[in-house]
Amino acid sequence: MAEKVLMGKEIIARNEAMFSFDDRSMYFGDGIYEVVRIYGGHPYQMEMHMQRLQRSAEEMDIPFSTEDKQTLSASLNELKNENHLQEGILYVQVSRGAAERNHLYERHEEPVVFAFTKEMPRPLDQLQSGIAVYLTEDERWLRCDIKSVNLLGNVLAKRKAADHDCQEAVLHRGNEVTEGSSSNLFIVKDNELQTHPATNLILNGITRQVVLEYAEQLGKSVRYDPIDIEDLAGADEAFITSTTNEVTPITEFRGTKHVQLKVGEITKQLQERFEDDVKKTESGT
Repeated sequence: MAEKVLMGKEIIARNEAMFSFDDRSMYFGDGIYEVVRIYGGHPYQMEMHMQRLQRSAEEMDIPFSTEDKQTLSASLNELKNENHLQEGILYVQVSRGAAERNHLYERHEEPVVFAFTKEMPRPLDQLQSGIAVYLTEDERWLRCDIKSVNLLGNVLAKRKAADHDCQEAVLHRGNEVTEGSSSNLFIVKDNELQTHPATNLILNGITRQVVLEYAEQLGKSVRYDPIDIEDLAGADEAFITSTTNEVTPITEFRGTKHVQLKVGEITKQLQERFEDDVKKTESGT
């Protein structure tokens, strides 16, 4: 059976999907997206993802109402079921629309929605053993809080990390560490978590928000301050969070500064909380 995709409001075979040559997401990266994790055939935090998609649309001046959000959520669930996805991701993108190439956009264009699913196992090995990350300058635009498809800065940073045998790039503006190329960063020092505040310089990740709730449940204090590069050497532990990486320990920073760490106890406690959530999702509760 051919894999199905969502195009607009229709679910069709992937090989039948067609895009306009004039789609603004191709010319300008003029669109937004979300990636939803599927555990045991059930979406994880779908409502939070849809709320963030709606926020991104508002910030980008792309029409996307509450009714659109509800309709899209239903269509995404239908797509997941059509493809019999049990373990993987659901990707959805909303382009501003198709129009003759012009920097100035019009407000009457119809947004273009498409989505697909992909099987993807959980990163169980790296959750246990941790990863190396590469510290490099943050050269992205200044609206990182919008989940835009314009990801060239992220893409180049990820390539640089891979070229140095690292699984993720961690970005900094001067001495201020912001986040990963596709993840959020936390460090732990003296039983306190620290992460960059949710400003325009980072994406307020869904898993980041969930982990902050866990920290509150565990009675851990959280410091919402930019992390200085020099503070990495004194950290007791560090980890990244994202939809696909879950809660992944960092065992080594390379690049701008070299630091080695062990997988810490607080990271493990947060992983246990996340694992409980995964099991609830898998069971449909």
